[in-house]
Amino acid sequence: MSVQTLYTAATGMEALETKLDVIANNMANINTTGFKKDRANFEDLFYRQQRLPGSIDADGNFTSTGIEVGLGTRVSSTQTNHVQGAMQTTDNPLDLAIEGDGFFKVTTSANGSFYSRAGNFGINPNGDLVLGSAYKGWVLDPPVNIPQDAMDIAISSNGQVEYRVAGQAQLQTAGQLQIAKFINPDGLLKVGDNLYQETAASGTEFLGNPDDPGFGTLSQGALEASNVEPVTELIDLITTQRAFELNSQVVQAGDQIMQIAANLRRG
Repeated sequence: MSVQTLYTAATGMEALETKLDVIANNMANINTTGFKKDRANFEDLFYRQQRLPGSIDADGNFTSTGIEVGLGTRVSSTQTNHVQGAMQTTDNPLDLAIEGDGFFKVTTSANGSFYSRAGNFGINPNGDLVLGSAYKGWVLDPPVNIPQDAMDIAISSNGQVEYRVAGQAQLQTAGQLQIAKFINPDGLLKVGDNLYQETAASGTEFLGNPDDPGFGTLSQGALEASNVEPVTELIDLITTQRAFELNSQVVQAGDQIMQIAANLRRG
């Protein structure tokens, strides 16, 4: 007797386990600045063709259907949802949020360029704007340098950075922020630390100033929250758990049927 039932149901359990991992990561990052939730996509596997549609029967007529038995499922891809997250006001002048399309570009001399939606910036000892990170100083690219005696830092919606020096009424220009776009942001590689990396699938970067046509604008004193929706994830979690249980019951049923068939005796 064929054990295909066991293998087919097992592919469902394996795929659903991957989906559960994706949901767990979404829920774990519900408070991560600029985080974009993922979705697991599925596809069916190869079919065993016992009779092809359109076959000729014994009377010389064409059949309208065939006999096809599928061999299960697998995860075809994980896809990132780049829908805008909610804006959280912080009143920190170095916190920035992108409203619309685009990514902040950051770099280090050793690791190259990366991209992020997180805008929790700070100033390093050299006066450069850097993205907040636990392990590396990701410098904004192109760099923006703010002097030690700078006061009243102002960042406009189009990315112009200005500051005031004590005793002077006139604003000084520190630099111009730029953001990057990609023709296929789903093709970006997630590397952790709120960062993405360019790949052949994403295409090359398009740099522009905020508020340029097709680019988002900047909001100073705000951060973009994660776009994870707890209720939706909870519903997805429950349905995934139930589907996993159903596939496990199919495995048990297939095993029981095989035991019955193995125990048959001729009278």
